[in-house]
Amino acid sequence: MNEDRSGNGHRSWLERIVQAFAHEPKSRQELLELLREAHENKVLDSEVLSIVEGAISVADLQVRDIMVPRSQIISIRAQQTPAEFLPAVIEAAHSRYPVIGDGPDDVLGLLLAKDLLPLLLLDHELPFDLKAVLRPATFVPESKRLNVLLREFRSTHSHMAIVVDEYGGVAGLVTIEDVLEQIVGEIEDEHDVEEESFIKSLPNGDFVVKALTPIETLNETLETRFADTDADTAGGLVMNRLGHLPKRNEETVIDDFRFRVLNADGRRIHLLRVTPVNR
Repeated sequence: MNEDRSGNGHRSWLERIVQAFAHEPKSRQELLELLREAHENKVLDSEVLSIVEGAISVADLQVRDIMVPRSQIISIRAQQTPAEFLPAVIEAAHSRYPVIGDGPDDVLGLLLAKDLLPLLLLDHELPFDLKAVLRPATFVPESKRLNVLLREFRSTHSHMAIVVDEYGGVAGLVTIEDVLEQIVGEIEDEHDVEEESFIKSLPNGDFVVKALTPIETLNETLETRFADTDADTAGGLVMNRLGHLPKRNEETVIDDFRFRVLNADGRRIHLLRVTPVNR
């Protein structure tokens, strides 16, 4: 008898979910409440619910909400030689870089790191024309909705767009990964720390730190004395200092270290970059 009631209940929840999608719900909130209730009744698992919530929230977000701000963009000047710009490319380890002409607002195109590989085979005494290997840049306004941007990324096979303000100046940049992370959460990239460790030391003296790193571990590695009275993890330490759940690239200084959020979603911080302020 119990098994039958459980089965009927299970079918009832599935029927309600199907009905919710078959007939337009009265509100988005009603749909979310139904899905969350289904999760509580173990019809949907946590991962599926999180992805659905992320997909729904994308329609409410604009590019300005997730873009890498202008001040954080790593760009290359068109007149630079490989010897001048390669150190920055190696340190950042990104796959794409805006190339600028007369100034930050004069974006000539995008340089793909893989297009630099032929340099290894060229005679270094010959002149190198950076403009010859540039890919066209895509420009989008700050106000563009993320669901629209994602559709454009897919249709144009683009992975990065330059964000411009109402006056045509560069406000930031956004990648397809930035959009997808709003839906599925953290995507592993070049900043990621090995699974078995909490902290990764970088050649320039910075540290990439998982937000779940215990403060005790953080203190041992960085030789610091961060208090663990109000928070247990590095992410909690940053949230307490800021007073809110930060977005990507938000920064705060605690003692002698600058904490920058490398990766976060609408629910928690995932990854931090920690820089000694006085070095």
